[in-house]
Amino acid sequence: QVQLVESGGGLVKAGDSLRLSCAASGRIVSSYAMGWFRQAPGKEREFVATISSNGGTTYYADSVKGRFTISRDNAKNTMYLQMNTLKPEDTAVYYCAASRRVIPTREREYDLWGQGTQVTVSS
Repeated sequence: QVQLVESGGGLVKAGDSLRLSCAASGRIVSSYAMGWFRQAPGKEREFVATISSNGGTTYYADSVKGRFTISRDNAKNTMYLQMNTLKPEDTAVYYCAASRRVIPTREREYDLWGQGTQVTVSS
């Protein structure tokens, strides 16, 4: 059974950077689009970024555009989210997900989910 496992979360200060990783246990990374979502306390889970199966196309939420970069290494079955200039409002549990669709931006378009990693940004 394919699993997605996030890592790299933590507690940082505003303005700092973090890099999240999402490791896939199987060889789905090369054939699936992948994405990052986040859920802050008391809020619904929201789209952050997505990347096509070959890494050639990316798409970001307006709230992170210019600060976050999504990437993937299919040889390592791993996807990344480089987060720079972090803000307190970026505090959330971050989830990675995989999808059979091309550039999926909605939760219902994703087929597999990780368990999440906490990112906390202090002011």
